[in-house]
Amino acid sequence: MRRSVVSYSLWLCLTALLMLGQTAQAQNLPDFTQLVEQAAPGVVNISTSRTVQRSGPDIRGFGGQDIPEIFRHFFGDNFPTPPGQGGRERSEERQSLGSGFVISADGYVMTNAHVVQDADEILVRLNDRRELPAELIGSDQQTDVALLKIDANNLPVLNLGNSDDLKVGEWVAAIGSPFGFDHSVTAGIVSAINRTLPSDAYVPFIQTDVAINPGNSGGPLFNLDGEVIGINSQIFTRSGGFMGLSFAIPINVAMNVADQLREDGHVNRGWLGVMIQPVSRDLAESFGMENAIGALIADLDPEGPAAEGGLQAGDVIIAVNGEEVDRSSTLPRLIGRVAPGSDVSLSVIRDGEEVEETVELGSWPESEQAGAERGANDQARLGVSVGEVSDELKERLSIDGGVEVRQVESGSVAAEAGIMPGDILVSVDHRSVSTADELAGIVEELPSDRAIPVRLYREGRSLFIALRLE
Repeated sequence: MRRSVVSYSLWLCLTALLMLGQTAQAQNLPDFTQLVEQAAPGVVNISTSRTVQRSGPDIRGFGGQDIPEIFRHFFGDNFPTPPGQGGRERSEERQSLGSGFVISADGYVMTNAHVVQDADEILVRLNDRRELPAELIGSDQQTDVALLKIDANNLPVLNLGNSDDLKVGEWVAAIGSPFGFDHSVTAGIVSAINRTLPSDAYVPFIQTDVAINPGNSGGPLFNLDGEVIGINSQIFTRSGGFMGLSFAIPINVAMNVADQLREDGHVNRGWLGVMIQPVSRDLAESFGMENAIGALIADLDPEGPAAEGGLQAGDVIIAVNGEEVDRSSTLPRLIGRVAPGSDVSLSVIRDGEEVEETVELGSWPESEQAGAERGANDQARLGVSVGEVSDELKERLSIDGGVEVRQVESGSVAAEAGIMPGDILVSVDHRSVSTADELAGIVEELPSDRAIPVRLYREGRSLFIALRLE
């Protein structure tokens, strides 16, 4: 009996210690209730609508009479077109949902550019259930940032933080409207910072494991102080839903863009005028470099700032104003955030030695398709770097244009499709390609909802391949 009492007492002590441990652990977890109470009023729901013209079969019967309802029940709009009768154009309204947040009491709202792209009408629904039409002040596709204006005053404004102070492992929270469920809150940690995604060379993304789904786009990402440190923008998914990888635009980058949109309606970026490609291990060894870092200049615009500043093809840029260029995709981001007309100091590997060059940046050409430094990076959406085709090869293949694939990134869209170094790309999506600039422009406009035909020459033979952008 005595032993039983002792055993029971010991069990009670162990249970109490376990509960105390669980309580202490729970107390160490962040509490987001106050953050949500303070921040939620400044988060908005954004809905857009646009009208598109769509061609389809004429579902009227012979003699122009409407098809009976019984046939509509079975065939819907896919009723076969009678002989001799063509299709017809019809209007279709498409709607989309997203999120945003208030950055000024007089009605300025920030969101993603893709949330409001091509919208005919934009409505902002506030926390107090008011729905107000919004004017698009400007949007920047390169950073996926858009600035809206609604006619309202004394709006609740969110506090903005400093995304440069963000550290991996920090707790963060998102508020948005996934699938239209207003003011949903999710939380997680910062998984990585300064992530460069293949299709976005100008944004050092914040990677998190915060659950983000369609409708969260454009909503704020908060730190534990309730400050906005990012705009939720993208997810990596194979299923169409959240899979643990979400990406946010740092608020410092977004506000720089928003300030320019408010003042000028567009964004001014520095322009270097080079075509770049990644530095492989073999190339690094051939250039006398210990590590495969930097951006290799494959070609220059002869009238661009880089050429005028003394840069040469074969130079490897390893730093901009003292900030390391760890990979080729970093260079456009560092150059793009410097104002045109400013001098930049470039650390360059040339003939095995490091030299310093100072270049005055130009302004982006009037056409956003131009600009050779986009060569490997707008084309990074494909994962290729390209160069000119020699006149001798053009004559041998009997072609007028085309670009030669110099390098294909492992695991890229191009690699998955089977594109190889040495291939000559002559058309993409049935559009002829003659220069790297043309390819950059075409790639930027490619849709991601269907397979894209690519015609190329390989070992003197013409063939088509299909690629699908993620």
